[in-house]
Amino acid sequence: MPFSFKELSIPGVCLIEPRIFPDDRGFFFETFKASDFIKNNIDGLPVQINHSRSSKNVLRGLHYQLSPMAQAKLVRVLSGEIFDVAVDIRKDSPSYGKWAGELINSDIKNMLYIPAGFAHGFCVISETAEIEYLVFGGEYSPQHDRGILWNDPAIGIQWPVENPILSAKDASLPLLKDAENNFMYEENK
Repeated sequence: MPFSFKELSIPGVCLIEPRIFPDDRGFFFETFKASDFIKNNIDGLPVQINHSRSSKNVLRGLHYQLSPMAQAKLVRVLSGEIFDVAVDIRKDSPSYGKWAGELINSDIKNMLYIPAGFAHGFCVISETAEIEYLVFGGEYSPQHDRGILWNDPAIGIQWPVENPILSAKDASLPLLKDAENNFMYEENK
């Protein structure tokens, strides 16, 4: 199999490491293969691919979209390094309000899968980083776009940056307890 899948501390959030085939010309690896992802409970095909570039200490998030336009994301770094975070916002989930985070690095070529029902954010550790994420579920929908404040003390994310660079929108997002959210936890999902 060209990938290794490692579920993190919150079920559904998965660190994915591709098998890299280097030679004297460079390297080759697969970043997505539907059959392998389906075998590891990541179902569906991407509906959108996003690409962003950010400078060191930029923090983007915590973002999500309400159902029926909910999104799952497969995040990878094309250049640089980020600290990538998923926060469980499914009401009645045993891990509601908990977070899982990983360093995602272009040299290692690892990826993070964030299911629908989770808020997502990242901060840039390197001088710059280019991030690409495959989006599953709903395409971007401004009327369903929501978020949670990056430093909500009830969540307690341990970001590797103290004074991040934020957009005006991200700096004014609500706390989890005040955020609009229509996700419900369903066992075995």
